[in-house]
Amino acid sequence: MVESPSFAPSEATDIEVPEEELEEVVVGEPDAEATAPKSGFLRFLRERLTKTRQGLLQRIDRVLSGRSSIDAELFDELEEVLISGDLGVQTTMRIMQELRQAVAEQHLRDPQDIRSHLQQSLLDLLAIGSADLHIDVPTPPAVILMVGVNGVGKTTTIAKLAYQLKHQGKRSLLVAGDTFRAAAIEQLQEWADRVGVEVIKHGAGADPAAVVYDAIQAAKARKIDVVIVDTAGRLHTKVNLMEECKKIRRVIAREHEHAPHEVLLVLDATIGQNAMAQAKQFHEALGLTGLVMTKLDGTAKGGVIVSIVNELKLPVKLIGVGEKLPDLQPFDAATFTEALFGD
Repeated sequence: MVESPSFAPSEATDIEVPEEELEEVVVGEPDAEATAPKSGFLRFLRERLTKTRQGLLQRIDRVLSGRSSIDAELFDELEEVLISGDLGVQTTMRIMQELRQAVAEQHLRDPQDIRSHLQQSLLDLLAIGSADLHIDVPTPPAVILMVGVNGVGKTTTIAKLAYQLKHQGKRSLLVAGDTFRAAAIEQLQEWADRVGVEVIKHGAGADPAAVVYDAIQAAKARKIDVVIVDTAGRLHTKVNLMEECKKIRRVIAREHEHAPHEVLLVLDATIGQNAMAQAKQFHEALGLTGLVMTKLDGTAKGGVIVSIVNELKLPVKLIGVGEKLPDLQPFDAATFTEALFGD
């Protein structure tokens, strides 16, 4: 544990935290000795995506089964399934246009051929940009700024990421940038103790940008590989809180050239299309570099991942498929779509 002295950058401002920003934090009980599945990951992921498979793929299969031809009615039913499966209108329209074109050009007749075309369409949409985290930088440390609203699993995601990096031989430093809630600082410290990494923190109510400043200096002095910055669960509609997050980004850029190297938005997959509004506003304000989708194991709304990637052209970097430390996994579009469509 490292508690650094208070420092206030010249940009510091007092921010009143609205009551709705407060939330009770419940610290999880991760198994710090757990290891990620070393074999059968496709099967593992398929099991974790069961609810999305049931909500989307089983409905697609029902539309396709028992049909002897491909007609307008089939297209209409598929369109309805995709929209209700949280792929969104814009993404669904793109997929359906490509599907109609494929049917016409390849003279498809068997409705079952449509399934493989849908799988390829989703793969093409998801395979955008690089899913690799930009952490091997010429001048360490790499700085990852984690943002998102309350309740998405941001702090636990940070701990899981630090756990991954530790097992890759990298030294991480966590930054308690959510100073609005004392419980948030305690939660991050608890996770850090379990993982075995250090935390830079100030007291509750301190200027978050000051904490980040101290963390960057400490990381340089200690030759840390990766700095992971936690931030308050900002309601994306609260202008003053979003401005505070912009200030944190500016301080990082000022104190370390080319940083932050990643600005990752953590999204809760269980809220479906409501995640789209969050993603758009955070991207506009902060210039996101990637997405982290959590709680994919507990929702039938996993199709929203396709919609967000398609509309914002942002890669998914990590996915959360469980509560244990190893259940945060690097995203791979081919494995994800195979897990969805595979038998």
